[in-house]
Amino acid sequence: MFRVAKVASPPCSVNRAGEALAEWPGDGNLSRASVSARVWARTELAVWPMSRDTLPEIIWRLNFICESADSMARTPSSHSASRAAANAPAERARWLREQLERANYAYYVLDQPELPDAEYDKLFKELEQVEAAHPDLITPDSPTQRVGGEVASGFEPVTHDMPMLSLNNGFSDEDIAAFDKRVSDALGHAPVDYACELKFDGLAISLRYVDGRFMQAATRGDGATGENVTENVRTIRSIPLTLKGRRVPKVLDVRGEVLMFKRDFERLNERQREAGHREFANPRNAAAGSLRQLDPKITAQRPLSFFAYGIGVLEGEPMPDTHSGLLDWYHEMGLPVNSQRAVVQGADGLLGFFGKVGGKRDALPYDIDGVVYKVNRRDQQEALGFVSRAPRFALAHKFPAQEALTTLVAIDVQVGRTGAITPVARLEPVFVGGATVTNATLHNEDEVRRKDIRIGDTVIVRRAGDVIPEVVGALIERRPADAKEFVMPTACPVCGSAIERLPDEAIARCSGGLFCPAQRKQALWHFAQRRALDIDGLGEKIIDQLVEQNLVRTPADLFNLGFATLAALDRFADKSAQNLLDSLDKARHTTLARFIYALGIRHVGESTAKDLAKHFGSLDPIIRASVDELLEVNDVGPIVAEAIHQFFAEEHNLTVIEQLRAPGRVTWTEGPPAPKAPQGVLAGKTIVLTGTLPTLAREDAKAMLEAAGAKVAGSVSKKTDYVVAGTEAGSKLAKAEELGVPVLDEEGMRKLLERQTT
Repeated sequence: MFRVAKVASPPCSVNRAGEALAEWPGDGNLSRASVSARVWARTELAVWPMSRDTLPEIIWRLNFICESADSMARTPSSHSASRAAANAPAERARWLREQLERANYAYYVLDQPELPDAEYDKLFKELEQVEAAHPDLITPDSPTQRVGGEVASGFEPVTHDMPMLSLNNGFSDEDIAAFDKRVSDALGHAPVDYACELKFDGLAISLRYVDGRFMQAATRGDGATGENVTENVRTIRSIPLTLKGRRVPKVLDVRGEVLMFKRDFERLNERQREAGHREFANPRNAAAGSLRQLDPKITAQRPLSFFAYGIGVLEGEPMPDTHSGLLDWYHEMGLPVNSQRAVVQGADGLLGFFGKVGGKRDALPYDIDGVVYKVNRRDQQEALGFVSRAPRFALAHKFPAQEALTTLVAIDVQVGRTGAITPVARLEPVFVGGATVTNATLHNEDEVRRKDIRIGDTVIVRRAGDVIPEVVGALIERRPADAKEFVMPTACPVCGSAIERLPDEAIARCSGGLFCPAQRKQALWHFAQRRALDIDGLGEKIIDQLVEQNLVRTPADLFNLGFATLAALDRFADKSAQNLLDSLDKARHTTLARFIYALGIRHVGESTAKDLAKHFGSLDPIIRASVDELLEVNDVGPIVAEAIHQFFAEEHNLTVIEQLRAPGRVTWTEGPPAPKAPQGVLAGKTIVLTGTLPTLAREDAKAMLEAAGAKVAGSVSKKTDYVVAGTEAGSKLAKAEELGVPVLDEEGMRKLLERQTT
C-alpha cells in the first residue's frame, strides 16, 4: 500500500529528506536514490510504500533532519555553521537541546536508544554550563529545567476542564459478551471495531500542552478536581516538554498513566535498603508516593515512566476519527504510547486479545491489572455517550487481583528437600490471583525482620501466575496491640535436629541431613550418585517408592534390601531388582573420599572430600576435628569448616554413620594422615610467577615454593601475597603494581626461602 505523508517544507532539499529516510532502520528495500526520487520538497509531499506502524517514526525523522537543514540553509556553509554553533552560546544551547530531545524521543518513544548514557550525560552537563554562563538562554522546555521547583507546602487543586472519568469493569467472558452486545445493539451495527490496550497499574494524570509546550500536570483526584503536580511530572524524562511534528494543537490535554517499571522498582528498593529506608510494597505504591512528593528533587530521583492513552480538551486541530488514530498522532508528536495494542472486532476479538496479553503478563516489564476496550470510531463513541461517571463505549477487563489484604494468623516453618528452613505464613483465606490462598512464603528469617511482619498483622499477599504466594508487607497502621514477633525455632520441627545458620547465609538449615525425613529423598539420591557410592539403578522413581512405602529411612537401610522387596516394587522386574542388588554389593567397598562426599555435607564437593581424606587419612579424626583444625585443610575456608563441624556435631548424623560402618555395610581403606604442612614465612602464602628468572626454570621455582608451604597461583588478585617477576614480565607484573602487591626478583624469593629454613 502507498501512503502519502506531509513532510518538511522548503528549503529542505530532496537529498536531505532522502538522507532522513535512509537513516531509518527499515526493511532495507528503499535505496537513497529511490527515496529521493519520491520526495517533492516543493509540494511538501512524500510517497513511499510502508506500514502504518512505521509512519510516525519516519515523519519525525524527516522533520528533524529537515529542520536541521532549514537552520543550516540560513548560514553560508555547513562548516561555518558548525563553527558558529561551537562559538555562539545561543546556537550551541539550541543544538544541545535538540540532541537531548532527540535522544529522549528515541529512548522513551521509539524504544530504540541511539545515544549512550555517558554521552547523554556529557551533553546535558555542557548545556547546564552554557545556561549557567548565559541565564538568558534558558527556555522553559530545556531538559535542564525538569528539576528545580521549590519545595511545596501542599498541592493546589486543579479543576479538569473535561472530567477524568473512570471505567466500568468486566471480569468474566460473559461480561465481555454482554458489553459487545449492548454496544452493537445501541449502534445497530455489528461487528464493532474496538481499540484494545493495556490497563496499567499506576496513577492516572492529565498533561496540558499549550502551543506544544508542557504547562501543567494534574492527578485524577475525584475525576472533577485533581492536584497540581506539574513540577514533579516535569522531572519524568519520558514526558516531552515540547511536542513535535507539524500538527501541534493550540491546547491539548493528554490523559495517561504514571508508572514504575519492574526493573526500576527493584533498583529503587535496593537503594532504599542501602540507605536504611523503608522499602515500597509494589511499583504502584512507589509511583504514587513518588509523584506526590512535595520536593520535586526527590521525585527526580525516582525512576518514573509514562504512557499516553486518552484525551481531554483539544483546540486548534481536528480530533482524529478513531482512537487508534489518536494514539498514532500522539506517537508522531513524541508522546510515549504503549505498543501492546490492537484493533479487533466483536467479543471474540476482545477475548482473544485478553488471552494473548494474559499469557505474557508476567513477562511484561511493568505491572498491569487488565486490559481496556474502547469503541474505535470517534463518531460511534459520541453516539453511545456516557452513563453516570463512565463512558458507555469503553470497558476495563480486569485480571483476578494479584494482591489482596488478609490477616496473618500464624508463622510456621517448613523443611525443604535440602534442609532449608522456610518461614510460612498461615493466613485467613483470601482470593487472590485467581485462587484461594491460605499459606504464603516469607522466604527467610531476615526477610521477616526486614519487612517487620508480625503474627496478627494485616498483610499484603501477592500471587502472580504460577508463582508461590508471598507476603509483600504489613500495614503497620493496622497493627493490633497484641501482635507477636516471629521467633525462629532452634530445633527442626520434623526430626528434632538442631537448626543451624552459617555466617553470611540467609537460609537456616536442619543439621540432620542423613536422618531428617524431610530430606530423606534428597539424601538418598545424593548418596547413590556416580561420584558418591555409584549405586547404578537407584533412580528418583525407585527412591520415591522406597521412601513412601517406608522401606528405607536412612542410607544405611539400603543395604538391608532383599530381592523380594525390590522385585515387588511397581514396574521393577526381577532383572532390575538383581541389577540393583549387584550395584549395592559393589558399593559396599569404596574410598574414604567417596564416602565423605556421599554424606551430603553442605559445601563439601568432590574436591573438598578428597582434600579431607588426604589430610586426615581416616574418618574419625574428621569427625573429632575442630573448626581450626579443619581450616588447615587445603582450600577449606571458614564457611566450609563450620559446615563440616556442624554436620558431625549432630548426633542423628553420627548414628547413621555408625550404621553405615557396621559389619557388612560400607568399608574403605584408611591411611595415615598427610604430613604436616611446612611452617614458616611462606606457609599458606599465595605467590604468582611471571617472566623468565635468571637461573631457575619456572617449574623448579614452583616446586621450591610449594615445598615451603606456599600456593603458586596463575593470576594476580587482591589475595596474592607476592609476585616473583623475571625478565619480560607482562600483564601480571602490571596488575601487581596496580594492586600494590609486593614484587620480588629471584634473589628476593631465595632470601624468603632461606628465612623459611632458618
